[in-house]
Amino acid sequence: MLREKLSRNEFVVTMEVDPPRGADPWPVFTAIHDLAQDLAAVNIADSPTAKLRMSPIALAHLVQDCLHLETVFHLTCRDRNMMGLQAELLGAYALGVRNILTLTGDSPSLGDHPEATGVFDVDSRGLAKMAANLNQGTDFYGRPLDSATDFFIGAVANPAMDDVAAEVAKVRAKIESGVNFFQTQPVYSMEQVLRFEAEVERQMPGCATPFIYGIMPVKSVKQAGYLNNNVPGVHVPDEMIAVLERDGAEGGIEYLLQFVQELQHHAAGIHIFPMRDYALAKRIIEVL
Repeated sequence: MLREKLSRNEFVVTMEVDPPRGADPWPVFTAIHDLAQDLAAVNIADSPTAKLRMSPIALAHLVQDCLHLETVFHLTCRDRNMMGLQAELLGAYALGVRNILTLTGDSPSLGDHPEATGVFDVDSRGLAKMAANLNQGTDFYGRPLDSATDFFIGAVANPAMDDVAAEVAKVRAKIESGVNFFQTQPVYSMEQVLRFEAEVERQMPGCATPFIYGIMPVKSVKQAGYLNNNVPGVHVPDEMIAVLERDGAEGGIEYLLQFVQELQHHAAGIHIFPMRDYALAKRIIEVL
């Protein structure tokens, strides 16, 4: 199990997939089948970028049942009120889905249902606290449940933010809310990782919470520019951009593979954002 592997300081590899835009889970099964034996878990996103997708809890249950691959289901605060969130969590636990990534969620105005109402009764910290309460056998307000859960609670961190001290303060607050592990937004240099780790140690000396660092391929200068200009906290360094300019997509991939080899000595694991390139995900895993 993911929890046990991290507790034993085993290096883990996780990967993120989007649920289908429809009722057929088979495309996801096909995409991840050949990677299942190499992954500690697969993340199932919750209508990412506020675009309609299959329920992550239902798909997570099916992946575990059919592929025997552990999952981390995403849950956002965008689409459900406090009662609905707790009901979803209790249902997920009953279905055997025990790892959760707590997210605030993108505004519906950014997605394909801009007229939908964003709920946001709580944010990701409130959701983590909610799951932690369920683990203690109580609801969000402390009222007892008939039985407790035992979720392994995850959250997102962003090591490449300009204000790394403020980001680590958010990480500390999430841990205080009940978070057990972090999966990060993409990183592209050891400088970003070491700067973040130094601030974690400064603010939380001896912090034992595992960080699984995000890895996402960049195959063009144009893509790098888009990430740098439009995705807060994601920064493709000049060194990688120079490689892309000189050697194109394959150069960018080689840069990333070398970085992954360095990163494995500084991380609890890596979290792959494959961008639907599952052959590249396989290459990343193989270099480890």
